[in-house]
Amino acid sequence: MNTIVIGGGPAGMTAAIAAAERGDEVTIIEKMEQLGRKLLITGKGRCNITSSLDMSEFIKNTPGNGKFLYSCFQNYTNTQIIEFLESNGLKVKEERGNRIFPVTDKSQDVLNCFIKRLKELNVKIKLNTKVEKIIVESGNVKGIQTDKETLKAQKIILATGGKSYPLTGSTGDGYKMAENLGHTIKEIKGSLVPLETYNKSEVKELQGLSLRNVKISIIDNEKNKEIYDDFGEMLFTHFGVSGPIILSASAHMVRYKDIERLFSQRKIKLYIDLKPALSEEKLDERILRDFSKLKNKQFKNSLDKLLPQKLIEYVIEKSEIEPEKKVNEITREERRKLVHILKNMEFDIKGFRPVEEAIITSGGINIKEINPKTMESKIISGLYFAGEIIDVDAYTGGFNLQIAYSTGYTAGIN
Repeated sequence: MNTIVIGGGPAGMTAAIAAAERGDEVTIIEKMEQLGRKLLITGKGRCNITSSLDMSEFIKNTPGNGKFLYSCFQNYTNTQIIEFLESNGLKVKEERGNRIFPVTDKSQDVLNCFIKRLKELNVKIKLNTKVEKIIVESGNVKGIQTDKETLKAQKIILATGGKSYPLTGSTGDGYKMAENLGHTIKEIKGSLVPLETYNKSEVKELQGLSLRNVKISIIDNEKNKEIYDDFGEMLFTHFGVSGPIILSASAHMVRYKDIERLFSQRKIKLYIDLKPALSEEKLDERILRDFSKLKNKQFKNSLDKLLPQKLIEYVIEKSEIEPEKKVNEITREERRKLVHILKNMEFDIKGFRPVEEAIITSGGINIKEINPKTMESKIISGLYFAGEIIDVDAYTGGFNLQIAYSTGYTAGIN
């Protein structure tokens, strides 16, 4: 059987390997000058391959239509991708948050394993080649038209990625191809995307500051409802906030009802608890102990042990305590306010950064039009989908790459 895979990212490469292993003649068509461009930048160039969590936990970590992936996750698991890499000479290691990385910390080494296997299976790879259309007759795929030639195929796997990181080739071409064949595209938005705040001048002062072991809460102030909470690491940027827990929050927020209206009305708030391990009472005791050792110091010089340097001026300003005031003159009421600020740093969220800055795309081909057991289109016979082009998306931590392998493998074996 002739199988053509459109797109040479992790989903496309996994699909090509799976199809070739079952005896198909496989060709990958990739419009960029190399395979796996986006894979190379994942995990800050280190490649967060997958998560070590049990596969039953993966659906819980996929807020975007996770249940649709039940069969795919059974077909190809995290242990299988690890075994694949290790059988091709690449050992892996586990880091905090159940994240799996190559021991070499190089995403290129992960890509090399895929390329090595593709070559062993004699998969044809056509780079710098753009697919212009999928040829269909009487509801069955017949081949593709590229900018260079026409190729026949009995099976086509569309794995062109989403719209995030367009420099890697993810420019949304696959959506147009699928739409031309009668598929519905759910609205494309960025997911795992940084957030912009209204408090621009404040975050600019904090730009570059990374906070570890903090707790965040995203609140819908209109309904007084918590949308998301998490614990971990975040980062201040010139436009707002980013970092792992913020990106995961965005994946939850992107599907929240009326989110754009709530942004425009300043109804979405971010609260940061800088000291989540301490109750307000315990934190007050801790500050009292610090103050008792620094009785004659000015307030502005008393917070070095409690806070990162970059945060001190911001906290002093918010506390409204006179910076020159001696710590032994600070009232109980002033101290209470200080504690409250440390446990509830507050920012109004203005919106998501553009989809081009997102790690992955939310939205895509409607899952109701895809057979979840095979990844085949319910509209066109012989057309399959894999990876980010489908309307599924997960939190940060290796889950989205696992979706790519699992959907790619499922499309490949069918």
